[in-house]
Amino acid sequence: MTSNQPALLVLAAGMGSRYGGLKQLDPVGPNGETIMDYSIYDACRAGFKRVVFLIREEIAEVFREQVGSKYKEILEVSYAFQEKNDLPNDHICPVGRERPWGTGQAVWSARKVLKNSPFAVINADDFYGAETFEVLYHQFSEFSKITDKTNLCCAMVGFRLSETLSDHGTVSRGICQTESGILKNVEEWTAIQGHPIIGTDSTGGRRNLMGEEIVSMNVWAFPADIFALLEKSFVGFLNALSDPVKEEFYLPSAVDQWIKKGLAQVQVRQAKCSWMGVTYQEDKSLVQESINQLIGEGLYKSPLIFN
Repeated sequence: MTSNQPALLVLAAGMGSRYGGLKQLDPVGPNGETIMDYSIYDACRAGFKRVVFLIREEIAEVFREQVGSKYKEILEVSYAFQEKNDLPNDHICPVGRERPWGTGQAVWSARKVLKNSPFAVINADDFYGAETFEVLYHQFSEFSKITDKTNLCCAMVGFRLSETLSDHGTVSRGICQTESGILKNVEEWTAIQGHPIIGTDSTGGRRNLMGEEIVSMNVWAFPADIFALLEKSFVGFLNALSDPVKEEFYLPSAVDQWIKKGLAQVQVRQAKCSWMGVTYQEDKSLVQESINQLIGEGLYKSPLIFN
């Protein structure tokens, strides 16, 4: 296998603090399958032949044993590690910082493994559906047709806000504004809850939402030469820290900066399939029911077989 073929970067370094454990490894399928298993299965069917798992070094052994070993016969499997001390330009991790620096740093942490490859990004603990991976893989052939290299050409698969909420607590979402299928703005909202839908915008104000808004669920397609720009954004974030112990470098916020500076153009593909996730332990039963329904409809085998 060649190292410059499109890769799938799976962000699996999350701490699972609201969930109460490593939800990346928690079974949801009838035969012990994880959400990640279904994503890898869908990615393989879409054409991906290489996967990079972004994990924390302290879970590397159990992750390789429980996860990586399942795929090594059908995929080129690599690992990258997200650590709080992995910082650019001689920056030093502040005293008291316990967690890594968020999804922007997570992707940047895979720079050495992915340096020559276009790649897609997903969360390990989100269920996106088969069509999402078909859209992502197709996007790489679209990138290859672009002759104007002035701006980075990227893509995102977006989901309807109302389909990404939890009945068991609040969530954070990057709410997107688009124009003719092009991303114009991503605003990070926090503490979003339903019935009615209300959240905290980037200014700290509490506002109502419609539920029809398109949100980023960390599903991106990027060209291979993204890392210099991502590092520059990360350095800018670190230089402007107001709360060095808790602030996070969000990938959607970095992309939003690039758009506003005219450095990138992001095509938005709205998902037609439903998103599922387990932000909280109580979300798990609904995901299990939904997966069983998809199995009953013939969309997945049980047990899930990789070949």
